[in-house]
This record gives sequence, structure tokens and C-alpha cells, in this order.
Amino acid sequence: MKELDIEIIKSFRELISKPNQKVLILPHVNPDGDAVGSALGLSRVLKNSGILVEVISVNDYPEFYYWMAGHEQVTFYSKKPKKIRQLFQESDLLICLDFNHMSRTGDLKSLVENYAKPRVLIDHHPYPQDFPDVLISHPECSSTAELVYHVLRAMDFEKYLDREAAEALFCGIMTDTGSFDYNVSDPQTFQTVGELLKFGIDQDYIHAKVFDNYSADRMRLLGYCLNECMEVFPEYHAAVMYLSKETQKKFNFVPGDSEGFVNYPLSIKGIHFSTLFTERDDMVKASFRSKGEFPANEFASENFNGGGHRNAAGGEVYGSLTETLDRYRKLLPAYQELLVKTKSKG
Repeated sequence: MKELDIEIIKSFRELISKPNQKVLILPHVNPDGDAVGSALGLSRVLKNSGILVEVISVNDYPEFYYWMAGHEQVTFYSKKPKKIRQLFQESDLLICLDFNHMSRTGDLKSLVENYAKPRVLIDHHPYPQDFPDVLISHPECSSTAELVYHVLRAMDFEKYLDREAAEALFCGIMTDTGSFDYNVSDPQTFQTVGELLKFGIDQDYIHAKVFDNYSADRMRLLGYCLNECMEVFPEYHAAVMYLSKETQKKFNFVPGDSEGFVNYPLSIKGIHFSTLFTERDDMVKASFRSKGEFPANEFASENFNGGGHRNAAGGEVYGSLTETLDRYRKLLPAYQELLVKTKSKG
């Protein structure tokens, strides 16, 4: 990871160190493990230092993240919109985590856009939108949780880290790297994990809480999708899975049930580009994973209103699932040369 800009870190520390101020921490809509871990880990450290902090979220996140310390204090706009609006009015600083564009604030977009106090963004996604007053952006970092750890160290806040904060940050790194399967080319990521382990966290316990905590319906859904809702394209070294609303209803789908589904086709010999399309009420959510040098983020940004990292990206389509799948199939030939080239590099 590149060195943090000392002047930017100094500006951030000055903002959060003002006496008697109230700080809001906001992850992106539909928070994943990195968003939740970053928010709760940062919140814990700031609270330990004596700063008044509130973690807010547009909507709820999967239950397998509820074990993290501080979850019970999170306020969700989907449940308490009046309280959220009040918190925005009463706060003095807004820290945005794990998103690079205002569109990722969902129903809170207008409140974030019109926020009159300072806004800070800490994120690891490329091409951040120019809306924060203080921008800490490092796309080369494995996760926002890892970046938060380095920011805390640079501000000399490491002394306020404890086991609960370390657990949350470790969870963020673990989930955003697919249990250290991608986005981990920098040795510093493992050095960061080593530092977090010194706080006495149990990595096996955390892994079990997140990945061994699914419902029977979720397991049946995965089996059904692999058998009935997956298409493999050997000539393009690609595969796609899809979840219709009908399938979701059939297996009592809840947010988080499809976590990790997009990675399964990458286990197929010769497949190094995988896609998952999930049908929503108003659009189709897209998730992309790749191996080697195939740029999943470019594929997402060029075709599916998305972006992300080279090997892990996302997007969305405002159309039907059938139209989206047809579009995807027609796009593959244009990327065949790049996909074949990627194959030769492993």
C-alpha cells in the first residue's frame, strides 16, 4: 500500500479531535462485511478515545454480522428515519466508509449531499467521486477495514484499539478478500492481519460466525442455483449464475443468503471469470469475480453501470433479468481474446 498523505491524516485528526463534537459514521447501502467491520471497528476506537460517535446505516445487514461489538447501537434509516434525520442535524462530522460514489448512499443521498458540516471519505474503491472535504482513498488496499487500521495508526490512535475493534477490522479484511483468496497481493495485508491477531482475536471463531452461520434454506438455494441457474461458457472461460425473484421466494431468501455465490464457478477448471445476477424489484444487481489479470471492474463499468477492483466488482442494470442475461451472453465474444490471454497467465 502507498504511504498515507501525512497532511490529509493531519486534517482528519484535527476534525475528529475537536472537543464536544458528535461524529456520524456511514457505510454504504446494503452493507457487506467490510462496510460493517470498518464502521464498527472505527467507531469502537473513536469511542475508546472519548469521541462521541454514532454509526448509522441506510438499511440492515445480514444477521451473521450481528455478533460484532457495537451492532446493537447502530441506527438504521429503514427502521428509524426520523432519528437519522435528527442525528444529521445534531452531528458535526460525517465519516463515509467503503463507497466511492454518492449513489451508494441510497435513501440517505439527499441528506449526505446537503450535509453542511465536514465530510470525510475513507475508501479503497478506485475513481472516488469528489464530494468529501477530506478524501482518504487507496484503491491498492485490500479492504476499507485494512485502510482504517492504517489511518488509525497514522493518527496515533492505535493505543485505543482493543480486541473488539480488532475483531471487526479483521472481519472486514477477511470478507473483502474472500478469506484471503483475492485482493491480497500486497504483503502488508498479512502484516496488518498479524498485528490484529496480537489483540487475542480468534480467527477461527470469526470465520465460523460469518461463513458457518447460514440457514438450511440458504444451502438448498445454493444447490438449486448450481444445478438449475448456472451457465458455463468454456470457450470464454466464463460462467454466470442468476437468482430470480421467484427462486428467492421459493427458498425464503433473506439479505446475505447469496454472499459468496459468485465465487463458486471459479472452482470449475478453466473458469476465471464469474458473474452473479440477482433480480430485485426495480433492477438487477450484478457481482463479478475474476482470476489473474482479467479486469472485472472494467467489464462492470463498461457494461453494467458499475466498478470496483480488478478481480472483484459490482454493478446494476435497470431492466429484466432475461434481458440482462441476454446482454451478458452477447458481450462475451468481445472479451474472448482478453479472457484467453488471462487463462495463459493462470
